Amino acid sequence: MTQNTPTPPGRRWHDMGGLPADQVPQDQRDFALWEKRVDALMVIASSKGHFTVDGLRRVLEDMGEDAFETMTYYERWIAAINQNLVEAGVYTTAELARRMTDIAARGTTYGDACRD
Repeated sequence: MTQNTPTPPGRRWHDMGGLPADQVPQDQRDFALWEKRVDALMVIASSKGHFTVDGLRRVLEDMGEDAFETMTYYERWIAAINQNLVEAGVYTTAELARRMTDIAARGTTYGDACRD
């Protein structure tokens, strides 16, 4: 469904099961390093009990249609993981902002950002 397609009665905007869709790409691609890290973060954080699959799904579904139209799969996942970690009290948004500012100040390359 696109933003111009009305949501059928009884369905939320993200529920696309059984609806017509574009062709699913069959080619393989390697995941970017950051995407692999998002997946690892989800596994680690959920295994430590910071959130459940249901918690992750709740946040993903509550993001709204615009997120599903404009964000990639892993962009939505990192946003949902972050929201769950904030809700679990692992860190605050202010703490995250400070850490992101510190890392950005290191430089624009991966090697620069890895310095502590």
